[in-house]
Amino acid sequence: MLQLKFNQAPLYNRFKIHLQETFPGIESKKLLLAISGGIDSMVLLDLLSKTDAELNLAHCNFKLRGKDADADEAFIRSEAKKYNAALHVIEFDTKAYASAHKCSIQMAARDLRYSWFKDLLKEKNYDYLLTAHHADDNLETFFINLSRGTGIDGLCGIPEKSNDTLRPLLPFSKGEIYDYATIHNLSWREDQSNEDSKYLRNKIRKELVPLLKDINPSFLETFSATLNNLKGTKEIIDDRMSFVRDKVIEKKGITDATVLHFKVNDLLEFSNNETYLYQLFYPYGFHQWDDIRSLLVSQSGKHIFSKTHRLLKHRDYLLLSEITQNKFDNVSKEIQENDTSVTINGFSLTMETIQLSNSGYDKKLDLGLNTASFDKDLLSYPLSVRKWEKGDYFYPIGMTGKKKLSKYFKDEKYSLLDKENIWLLCSGTDIIWIIGKRMDNRFKLSDKTKTILKATLQT
Repeated sequence: MLQLKFNQAPLYNRFKIHLQETFPGIESKKLLLAISGGIDSMVLLDLLSKTDAELNLAHCNFKLRGKDADADEAFIRSEAKKYNAALHVIEFDTKAYASAHKCSIQMAARDLRYSWFKDLLKEKNYDYLLTAHHADDNLETFFINLSRGTGIDGLCGIPEKSNDTLRPLLPFSKGEIYDYATIHNLSWREDQSNEDSKYLRNKIRKELVPLLKDINPSFLETFSATLNNLKGTKEIIDDRMSFVRDKVIEKKGITDATVLHFKVNDLLEFSNNETYLYQLFYPYGFHQWDDIRSLLVSQSGKHIFSKTHRLLKHRDYLLLSEITQNKFDNVSKEIQENDTSVTINGFSLTMETIQLSNSGYDKKLDLGLNTASFDKDLLSYPLSVRKWEKGDYFYPIGMTGKKKLSKYFKDEKYSLLDKENIWLLCSGTDIIWIIGKRMDNRFKLSDKTKTILKATLQT
């Protein structure tokens, strides 16, 4: 059981109970506290210092406020010594990052700090990252999401736990945090940018929230109750959507686990179509519901994009895949005669040379999609691995004539995604194997074969 080592007081009691109920066993963990020097993180530091948990601090100097930012860092270094806590500090060129990535300063700072926090957790083997978000932050986030348009997830506020990030101050208001800091004579730093109403969060904090609290002095408490109701509703929706996903996602015959196959006919059956489409596809960044509905009844080959994913119509399915950089489209790799393996784009080929005895060859070497065996004496080195191109053709094993790859793909009913992921093993200009699919008839083993090259696909 977590033992708090301080005098009993209302905030202490509530904080202790909250830790015990929400984060049991936290006192035995290695914690990393994100600390800015502001009142919220300083109060969380003081509260946690009165527990048995191992505390480590992480401070980011974003180099945005000149001498004030450096003074924040100096203050944190002094406080870390006072609390006998290990401290990690990093400096970022935030403006340069924002310019390079074409994002706002706020988004740049968020990306930079959370990427660093993630690295620290892994490098130092910390169990959890703790942030000092509180109830007023939750309220502001609610209205930010509401103003931008959102679903129930966006209205449920900031989660108390998400993956390895904990937010133990969420039940407590800014007023309670201020009272605690004042009573216990804590020191903190003020960030003047928090007063600038050009930022949406500050505008909500300084203008909208005071108005709501003026209308209803208990607004924060009633808002917290509303959030709990919304979270309960979300659990019901999540249960329903789990059933729906099982119904509409095809699980048989899928060779690429990174592509989800949504059954069009089942999607069309839902009466409240837009609501189901939203719940199914918004986690992947899709918001253009009219386009998705049109895609359901469009011809094969039509597709739409979010920032991170592509949704492709292929026959009776919508194929969902993550967008990957096309840095391998024009890449080829050579395989020298003595090479035993080659790796490219997440897969590898192992190459084994087999000398046959006078008794002949083993026809079983020809079997299997992931293995191809060639008469090595018919090959010209170096071999190469490359993507397919328009006009490519081969002689499918089992046939005497040649066939264009485009016709082969059509006959095999390959989707656009399937074709984009095709790689070829070539000897000179000849295609000897559509890797993992079908080899060329001209290079197969025969009674005259003396040396075999066996290629095995490993993913």
